[in-house]
Amino acid sequence: MIEKNEMIFGARAVIEAIQAGKEIDKILVKKDIQSELSRELFAALKNTAVPVQRVPVERLNRITRKNHQGVIAFISPIVYQRTEDLVPFLFEQGKNPFFLMLDGVTDVRNFGAIARTCECAGVDAVIIPSKNSVSVNADAIKTSAGALHTLPVCRENSLTSTIKFLKESGFQIIAATEKGDYDYTKANYQNPVCIIMGAEDTGVSYDNLALCDEWVKIPLYGKIESLNVSVAAGVLIYEAVKQRHIEA
Repeated sequence: MIEKNEMIFGARAVIEAIQAGKEIDKILVKKDIQSELSRELFAALKNTAVPVQRVPVERLNRITRKNHQGVIAFISPIVYQRTEDLVPFLFEQGKNPFFLMLDGVTDVRNFGAIARTCECAGVDAVIIPSKNSVSVNADAIKTSAGALHTLPVCRENSLTSTIKFLKESGFQIIAATEKGDYDYTKANYQNPVCIIMGAEDTGVSYDNLALCDEWVKIPLYGKIESLNVSVAAGVLIYEAVKQRHIEA
């Protein structure tokens, strides 16, 4: 049985966890918190990609009856990677990197299903933003059938900056969108590639779409206007696998 994420209570304890290199999934702070320790906490978080949510104290009290002092941190069950570190490592290993980026996907079950497909297909990493995104928790790991224990997950402050870095590194950036110019099978996935999937309601954000090399779509022949994002991701991932194995 997978346990819920470990929690740390209080600003000082959370600061010490950050300084000790603990991998933190997210931090909840009381909406109106004002203290010297809270200022130290935000300073310690300045150069990290840890999501911070300001919430009413009632929410913190519902999570725990312990003296949380307005701060609760959730320890991540995995170690997040950085794209800028992983890319050169993969090139040095002689690999032809294959990434999947999730822009605004917040449903943990979809995320787990996508991660499971990625691991089975040999995707090198999943990239997620630090804000407005799902994160790796116990439920995600369970839904992924454990794939998230082995599949690298990169958490980045800015997907836009990450896309620019990938393009400068020689990646082809392909967005799945209903605004796509052509069928997904006509795109070229054979070189270093990153496929971007958006949330089911909003899709890939405009700023990120504007940076993509190709916009592709999955043809739909029924009455429902869109596929579940985990199903759509599987369709594109295995098209890429087919092309890359033919190339190999």
